[in-house]
Amino acid sequence: MSAREEILGRVRAALGDPGAAVVPVPRDYRRWADLPRADVVALFGERVADGRAAVRHVGTDELATAMAAMLWAREAKRVVVPADLPTSWLAGLDGVRVLADVPDLDPAALAETDGVVTGCALAIAETGTIVLDGGRAQGRRELTLVSRHHLCVVHADQIVGTVPEAIERLDPYLPLTWISGPPEGRTFEVLVVED
Repeated sequence: MSAREEILGRVRAALGDPGAAVVPVPRDYRRWADLPRADVVALFGERVADGRAAVRHVGTDELATAMAAMLWAREAKRVVVPADLPTSWLAGLDGVRVLADVPDLDPAALAETDGVVTGCALAIAETGTIVLDGGRAQGRRELTLVSRHHLCVVHADQIVGTVPEAIERLDPYLPLTWISGPPEGRTFEVLVVED
């Protein structure tokens, strides 16, 4: 059987042609719930780093200091944060002006900042993807699309193993932004907080 005949056979089977062979579709997606939590978190860090993003693992008590160090390393002078970002995250920022995002913040002013700091809805270990849904500490979509630099805080308990696991946890009616590495000309950093 030629490749063409095989493909047409699969199309016929999918369309319900009674004379075509039935091709089973596997539905046993990989689940990583049985893996040790530390392995899932470590895989996420590896995959994010593979996607040209800097990753740093910290404890809750180190978050503010690590965030300040990462922003200072980029010589950031002005950053935008969602209005509901926890103030404790920014406690160590000396010399960096923090602008709270408001609906009437001029997009040109946003583009002139040195970066944005957000949280996330969840993260996916298998793909090194971060998902934002506009929830707490995430802000509006424009924050992450306009800024040249994005520093994202991911708590270890927000990391799932696979995309199907993420889909189960996400609300499809929210504005979802999936980030798998930085776009050209932009930088992306991740702080993984391990409690």
